[in-house]
Amino acid sequence: MLATSASLPLEMLKAAENAAQVESRQLAALTINTVGLELQKVTTGAGFDLSPVKVIEDIEQTDIIFLPALWRHPKPALRKNKRLLKWLCHHQQRGTIICSVGTGVCFLAEAGLLDDKPATTHWYYFDQFQKDYPKVQLKRQYFIAQAGNLYSAASVNSLADLTVHLIQRIYNKHIALHVERHFSHEIRRSYKSISFIDEQSNHPDEEIVQAQVWLTNHFNHNIILSEVAKTFEMSVRSFNRRFKNATGNTPLHYLQGIRIETAKDLLKTSNLTLNEVAEQVGYQDLTHFNRLFKRLLNTSPNQYRTMVRAKLFSPE
Repeated sequence: MLATSASLPLEMLKAAENAAQVESRQLAALTINTVGLELQKVTTGAGFDLSPVKVIEDIEQTDIIFLPALWRHPKPALRKNKRLLKWLCHHQQRGTIICSVGTGVCFLAEAGLLDDKPATTHWYYFDQFQKDYPKVQLKRQYFIAQAGNLYSAASVNSLADLTVHLIQRIYNKHIALHVERHFSHEIRRSYKSISFIDEQSNHPDEEIVQAQVWLTNHFNHNIILSEVAKTFEMSVRSFNRRFKNATGNTPLHYLQGIRIETAKDLLKTSNLTLNEVAEQVGYQDLTHFNRLFKRLLNTSPNQYRTMVRAKLFSPE
């Protein structure tokens, strides 16, 4: 196995836990276990020994499972770990979030959990993976793929992005940004821009899916949400309720998220003025844009641009 693919999410989660407990000392500590088929040391490809503290049968219920990447061809490891496949099926049925990285996704595919579902893996194994698992919808152009509670990340860098996303779900956006800044100072693309998300597996409300698509396509226009509700033949109250039930966000917060993520990309990659960036994402009032950006990201647009460009240099 690739040791980093196990140690990185563990360290990021512990950093999130520490930051969260500084904010609120009443929060319970995370319970993180290293788990194996047997209670014996495992030597990784780099020569590091990792010692599981429990065997898989000890874990009857958990919130998240991380499957590490495997060195070289994964088939020998799959043959040795049949017990693990049944265990993964058990947890998938219970709704546990299962994250795989690189060739670790082969465990999910071998268990049949990805049949007719999207997934990705390390680019080097694309062709072999497609040959071994023809029923899986391989998303070669994405670094992360999600199918319900199953996630696959193409590389350790993508796993870092995925872990930040999960930290936001566990805690909040402020804690997620704190961890991202400490582990990834370089310029990173947003989670949504590098991910294939199976929207139908997230929620079954087709009209709200259509509303999400509409907001994504028109976010830079002057949007009146009451008019959007009318477009989909709903009252404002019903639209807000159904949108929140389906996505976990109000329509306003969902729209703000799209706009701010786009603004982040423009601040990273363009020389547009702040006023131009605000207009590009649908805000005519620069003061309102600045205030919203700082509230959501805990930093101003100018400070964000300075931070993400700190490593943009040329050796020439």
